[in-house]
Amino acid sequence: MDNGDQLGVEFKNAALAEGISEAEFKNVVFIFAKDRLENWIEFLETGSTDEKVEGPRVKQPRRVRDAAMSLADRCKTAQANPPFPPSLAWSCENWQRLVKRMQG
Repeated sequence: MDNGDQLGVEFKNAALAEGISEAEFKNVVFIFAKDRLENWIEFLETGSTDEKVEGPRVKQPRRVRDAAMSLADRCKTAQANPPFPPSLAWSCENWQRLVKRMQG
C-alpha cells in the first residue's frame, strides 16, 4: 500500500470492527515501519531512495543508529530538504501529531 493515510483508515476500521471504541483507539500508539527500512537508511544517508525497490541491506548497527538520530532531528525540526519519501513523511507527521497529543 502506497498511501499511509489509507493504511491508517483501514487499521482504524479493523480496530473498530473488533470492538475498540473511538476513544480507546485515540489512546493507543502504533508505530509502523514499511518493509523498506533499508530505504529509510539509504535516504537518510544519501538524500535519495526509490521505495519501489528494496534498498541495500545494512548490517552495521552504527549506520542504523546514525540514520535513526538523523530522522529524529529532521522530524523535530521539520527539516524539509531533501524532501522525505512518502513513507518517511507519513511516519514523521504521525510522530509530530503524537508529540502534540502527549504535550496536552
